[in-house]
Amino acid sequence: MTEAVLTDRSQFGFTADAALNASARFWFVMTALGQWIFVAYVAAYYGPRLLQRGLEALQYTHLANGYMPGDTVGNAALAGHVLIAIIIMGGGPLQLVPQIRARFPAFHRWVGRTYMLTAVASSIAGLYLIWTRPLFGSLLNNIGTSLDGVLIIVFAAIALRYAIARDIRTHRRWALRLFMVVSSVWFIRIGMNLWMFLTGGAGVDRETFTGPAVAAWHFAQYLLPLAVLEFYFRARDSANVWGRYAMAMGLLALTTLMGIGIFRVSAKWLTRLASG
Repeated sequence: MTEAVLTDRSQFGFTADAALNASARFWFVMTALGQWIFVAYVAAYYGPRLLQRGLEALQYTHLANGYMPGDTVGNAALAGHVLIAIIIMGGGPLQLVPQIRARFPAFHRWVGRTYMLTAVASSIAGLYLIWTRPLFGSLLNNIGTSLDGVLIIVFAAIALRYAIARDIRTHRRWALRLFMVVSSVWFIRIGMNLWMFLTGGAGVDRETFTGPAVAAWHFAQYLLPLAVLEFYFRARDSANVWGRYAMAMGLLALTTLMGIGIFRVSAKWLTRLASG
């Protein structure tokens, strides 16, 4: 969505563009802040445990289907899947900053390559874990998460293809789509915490982590951000000033809700770190 920073379409109505640009910047700042908080949490919570106890430390965490005795490959894949999130969430937002792309192109390219490689590797590890370990939650949950993993691999390939072809505009759009599906691991935490806050946990079985709301979020964690992104692209490409106003207001509202989710999940993470 940071294409808002790249293009000034004042010929279509500066006020509408200014509103859309401002809402997109607000979304980016909130997203970057939320993802870097997530990075700090993962590093502080999982890092010391894995360094001190190795793979066995996974059994003392809150991971579903965590440490399994005798499954060295699976345990290593899980640890890698968790720690790679530090690279992905830490570097992803940097790729969306136009000033970094313009002033430090070599840095942008290398971070982008690392981002794509680690995202694909994490997806493969995630797919392996989903279908080789005992079912947690429901089969529908696993299908939803697996589809996200497939989209990550496909979107990374498409974004890379357009980067090699030097079709930068198309590459950036596919890179944004990739960012959305890669960020699903973060979006679902924000979304579920917001859902619990707004509805009191309607459609959620807290003990088994199943229910219609849980199943819906296993798809919405990437389909909802992708849908918002496509509406944003359409608004920017449209000559309809009121359409851009509507998109700006909608994005502002969604970002505000996202901020509530970020605050709530961050408080939970802080409590978990404080309790050891």
